[in-house]
Amino acid sequence: MPTLRARDLPALHRLLQAQEIVEIAGRYPRERLRDALREVLGELRRRIAAGEDLPPAALSPAAIAERVQSQIHYLEDPGLRRVINATGVVLHTNLGRAPLAPRAAQAAARAGQAYSDLEFDRESGQRGSRQDHLEGLLRRLTGAPAALVVNNNAAAVFLALRTLCAGRETVISRGELVEIGGSFRVPDVMRESGTILREVGTTNRTHLRDYRDAIGEETAALLRVHPSNFRQIGFTTRVAGEEIAALAHGAGILFLEDLGSGAAVPLADEPTAREVLGSGADLVTMSGDKLLGGPQAGIVLGREDLVGRLRRAPLYRALRPDKMTIAALAETLRLYLADGPEALPAVAMLRADEGQLRRRALSLAQRLRRAGIPCGVVPLAGRAGGGSLPETTLPSWGVALARADLEALHRRLRLGTPSVVARIEGERLLFDVRTLLPGDERDLVQAIAEAMR
Repeated sequence: MPTLRARDLPALHRLLQAQEIVEIAGRYPRERLRDALREVLGELRRRIAAGEDLPPAALSPAAIAERVQSQIHYLEDPGLRRVINATGVVLHTNLGRAPLAPRAAQAAARAGQAYSDLEFDRESGQRGSRQDHLEGLLRRLTGAPAALVVNNNAAAVFLALRTLCAGRETVISRGELVEIGGSFRVPDVMRESGTILREVGTTNRTHLRDYRDAIGEETAALLRVHPSNFRQIGFTTRVAGEEIAALAHGAGILFLEDLGSGAAVPLADEPTAREVLGSGADLVTMSGDKLLGGPQAGIVLGREDLVGRLRRAPLYRALRPDKMTIAALAETLRLYLADGPEALPAVAMLRADEGQLRRRALSLAQRLRRAGIPCGVVPLAGRAGGGSLPETTLPSWGVALARADLEALHRRLRLGTPSVVARIEGERLLFDVRTLLPGDERDLVQAIAEAMR
């Protein structure tokens, strides 16, 4: 097969006259079509120059027209699309974790649409701090002496270790050197921060004496890490936070705790931020978009002097949150304090009553049957997701469709507008009502009806 050269590429003016291009020309503005053609020809030219062995068919008007349409669709794609989450996984990482409360989403939109007092002190007319919009709310909700917000919890852990422990040892139980979603590994973050990782105990058992024996002149802190979606059962030992705190403070070093999912109110057996601070931790880090039910953020709570050091660290500027995150998180915290945790969609889903879920499933099934779609009402087991409450199943209810083409039907639902993501178990396509937001039922029935045509 002869090697293609750049001069083999068809000229732009000839392509515009080709039947395949003419057929799609009426769908798009002329300049947009020309720009897409130039982009596709440029890409082909670069691939030829790089020595890629392209078949002659790649330069045909039909192949180029197909690439042009893909290019235009990509540029016109709205980006993030609405998804109806019928999986029963509340904090679904792939679907954006916690949905924001309407007031929190509106606050983020207002912050993005106009100028704001993000870092402006209206009283003095001088520069202010973006943390002022959050710190008082976090202190009131958690009882922390001071608070700082960064862009995610990994950043919070990294900033604390880098600022307080770099060049010195941080002691951690081997059983807490976990890997969570996206190949995020605790030991990797620790090493990147510049602290010296000191492992103690065994995979399943770590005793207080293991921490005590590891403390030396180079020890900066004892670190306890939330195991996220990993649990050990059987012959295990994990030292209580109060005991680690007493040991650390007796040795004149820090006790840091990564709370991970960040519960602000009791959920299953998950410790709350207030409880962990009460156990004696000097600093606590946690997520904002998991059990807290807000936007993606990393929250640091604890001693004023330590939080102050993190705030002054040069690295903080690279990790600070933007104005829309601050607005959404501030409104989330206000809802907690004023209306209670049930005002947050994610928390309300996690706490939903099984009887209420059954009634919603019956109502959804009735809607589907009226639309001519046979279905059954079934008990289901949901999950918290996001690495939270891994041992807790959430008794739920939903509807089931039994068809021969479940995979194809699910694919059509995922590619529809709005996109619908459910789950397949055996010979059934299941729609868990726990994770449906207000108004989702109507759109879900319509989406299923269209996908089944």
